[in-house]
Amino acid sequence: MYARLRGLLPSPLASYILHFEAAIESAVAAFARSLPQGARLLDAGAGEGSYKHHFAAQRYCALDLGIGDTGWNYASLDILGDLLALPFADSSFDAALNVVTLEHVKDPARVLYELSRVLKPGGRLVYSVCTLTRRETTGVADPGPVAQTFFMDDEIAESFLLDSILTLVDAKHAAQQLNDRQEARRQVGFADQIFISKADLVSHADLDALQHRLKHMNPRAPQRSVHFGDVAIAEVFDLRGFNLNAKLDIDPDFLSDEHDHDHQGEHCDHPSHHHHHEHGEHCDHPSHQHDHGHGHHHHHDDDVKSFVFKATRAFDPAKLEDFLGAMVNVYGPRMLRYKGVLHMKGTDRKVIFQGVHQLMGSDLGPEWSPQEPRMSKMVFIGIELPKDIFLQGLEQCLN
Repeated sequence: MYARLRGLLPSPLASYILHFEAAIESAVAAFARSLPQGARLLDAGAGEGSYKHHFAAQRYCALDLGIGDTGWNYASLDILGDLLALPFADSSFDAALNVVTLEHVKDPARVLYELSRVLKPGGRLVYSVCTLTRRETTGVADPGPVAQTFFMDDEIAESFLLDSILTLVDAKHAAQQLNDRQEARRQVGFADQIFISKADLVSHADLDALQHRLKHMNPRAPQRSVHFGDVAIAEVFDLRGFNLNAKLDIDPDFLSDEHDHDHQGEHCDHPSHHHHHEHGEHCDHPSHQHDHGHGHHHHHDDDVKSFVFKATRAFDPAKLEDFLGAMVNVYGPRMLRYKGVLHMKGTDRKVIFQGVHQLMGSDLGPEWSPQEPRMSKMVFIGIELPKDIFLQGLEQCLN
């Protein structure tokens, strides 16, 4: 699909395209394997139908407007159609695929609505977007507006569940990209799962430094090195990053100390890349101490940082609501992801809260078990958030 484009680009971008193609191809193949035989699949924005061979066991339908590239052959399309007004009845498909298309349409939310309309209840959608230039990444590569769409648009919220945000980090070029581009740092901050590609092209020391840096930005997202997109489907789907109640069922140790990685606390002297502990202002990891010579030098001074608040005293619900509401009003655009399990006065159940930018919500979770210590734990990931103001304010909300 991108063969001619690769031939016109400088070698670094051509290499990026090659890895991007391989990652998408692997993800589509995994998606096909996860679908039952005979399932009806819509490839929306299919282009030349290059993914059809993956769906030999399913009933594949390729749709495209057929005007994207004069050099492409659209003869294999099953139907010509507009993504903004799909020519199908409601609940026509079991699954849908939308690859490198949303960034080219005027109304992505409308496309998502149309896909939800033609999918059967419980139907599955896999989509991807590609950004190559700074101009394109403005907005598109920031996961915030995309994530908010799933909560702010009622039609989409009724039909789609935002499962998680996955971030793919290029180990070879990540240090420079993280240094230069806030979009890249935002993607790390938003992530529920981080995959690191091209780890075999860098030294162990550089990989360790990168993993440590990523943990500074996002302590909650697991990291895994992958080769050409080879990853188990269970690590991609059903992560439930935006359903904290379900997340507690999967990860009952959310409240335990061993998962913490607060990089603005008191002290850090951990040398490895398995950072399941609290970090702080002073961190003795080797990556803070030296310059690798090719863009790896940093002192964890990225503008995207995380911090953790924990307390055993119960929160006063009214005080906490007023305080968090005020913080969201002032700092909401800089608050990327925040979530927590709260011990609240007046209830024997855990209170689950989470937010994206200015969108914040809470819900009652399971009851505290008799042998379980009641405590609150909140994780904030944002851009230069005033940690002291947050921590002092939260302390004053305790009963």
